[in-house]
Amino acid sequence: MRTTGDIHLGPIGQIAVNVHDLERAVGFYRDTLGMTLVFRVPTMAFFDCGGVRLMLGIASEPAFDHAASVIYYRVEDIRAAHRTLAGRGVEFSSPPHLVATLPDHDLWLAFFSDTEENVLALMAELRPPASRSESR
Repeated sequence: MRTTGDIHLGPIGQIAVNVHDLERAVGFYRDTLGMTLVFRVPTMAFFDCGGVRLMLGIASEPAFDHAASVIYYRVEDIRAAHRTLAGRGVEFSSPPHLVATLPDHDLWLAFFSDTEENVLALMAELRPPASRSESR
């Protein structure tokens, strides 16, 4: 039940990722990951990530100069995405691996870092094998 004064946050509008070398980071996100650069200003670059804006920026003050939270990018075929990005020079700290078996899907992840040492991940929610879903 909602009461007066309740707030409900909507979808994520933007995620900020701190960088130290903006040119290098833009190259990685645009050229290596294949993301669409929307616009740039002197200390920031903005990418479209499926309707969520990703901002790469040089920290405006020391309090903001720290590693980002892990960003998980959804992909349909995690093995193919892993192969493609590894072929572009992305170094993964882990190959695609199963992390959770849920009733309606299996959750797979593969971790890597950007040029600024921010941890990122590929994420895929895959349908369970037919043999498992038939045994229910």
